[in-house]
Amino acid sequence: METNFRNTNLNNIESATIVKERSLFASVFTWMFLALGITTIASLLFAYNPELGGLLRNYDEFGNPVGTSMLGWIIMLAPLGLVLVMNFAFNKLSFVALMGIFFGFSALMGISLSSIFLVYNLDSIGVVFASTCALFGIMAVAGYTTKADLTKMGSLLMIGLIGIVVASLINMFMKSDTMGYIISIISVIVFTGLTAYDVQKIKELAQANDGSSDFKKMGVMGALTLYLDFINLFLSLLRLFGKRD
Repeated sequence: METNFRNTNLNNIESATIVKERSLFASVFTWMFLALGITTIASLLFAYNPELGGLLRNYDEFGNPVGTSMLGWIIMLAPLGLVLVMNFAFNKLSFVALMGIFFGFSALMGISLSSIFLVYNLDSIGVVFASTCALFGIMAVAGYTTKADLTKMGSLLMIGLIGIVVASLINMFMKSDTMGYIISIISVIVFTGLTAYDVQKIKELAQANDGSSDFKKMGVMGALTLYLDFINLFLSLLRLFGKRD
């Protein structure tokens, strides 16, 4: 009597793991693409509707923009607050509440990004966006398929991210074009690497998938992470290669 030793529990475990990974990534990328769609719609509405766009700026007596309005500052800072809420109140928030905050965050990000349409050529924005999609896709595939452990690289990239934040805050006062250019180059490198690193982290997380509500919420947090990688990569490339009007 022949025994098929290849038909083992190991094969079943591998198949189950693949199903879990596909399920989680389907959730992550669905939420991420929906959020990017909301961001795009919100940015276009505030960029090309003068009444909405006017809410974000102050004007002098001649109707010329002279700075950001109070509402504009609130919209610029609110996304950071929502990210903190999603992270620190993760256990207390329901899946629906977390989704609502995530989509609200993506809408506010879109409103904040509406100013790029006033600064850069529309064709240039389209080209950079397409380039970002291609680069992001390549690094996402690399992070998913690589056998190498990217943990050490991720730690270095996080240090680089902290450096970018500090340097950007300093450059807000210095207003140095050269420093801004250098920050953008480093940002492209950091967020390109973080894309691969974060995808690998999500892949590892999928192995613990138990279908619970908390795990569904982790899909939203994964979408938030990759959304931030994509947006920051896009803005960095736009600052480097975007053609100004």
